[in-house]
Amino acid sequence: MPSALVLGFDPHAVPGMDGDALRAVLDKELARFADHGIDASMTLIAPDASAEPTVVAALAGTDWDVVVIGGGIRKPEPALVLFERVVNLIRLHAPGAAIAFNTSGGDSVEAVLRQL
Repeated sequence: MPSALVLGFDPHAVPGMDGDALRAVLDKELARFADHGIDASMTLIAPDASAEPTVVAALAGTDWDVVVIGGGIRKPEPALVLFERVVNLIRLHAPGAAIAFNTSGGDSVEAVLRQL
């Protein structure tokens, strides 16, 4: 069974976000992976010093087929340094994984399927 890890910001840790509503979208998306025979996990990070060790821990211990970097990490310019770091952490700690990008919290499955 293929495996996928979705990395994104914890919506409760980002000021101005409706954390509960976005978390419901993310949980629904995570459940959709099973419909496609994909073993998936989601790691949500805070935009602070805990992000890097959290990403490393999520990457460790599983040979991920695909790692999705969510738009919250990738799109806003203030997150550029973190985005760059996450890409390099994937390269170091999951060198066999394809890297995918979603456009929203609701299309991570399609991002993974493009890479499998």
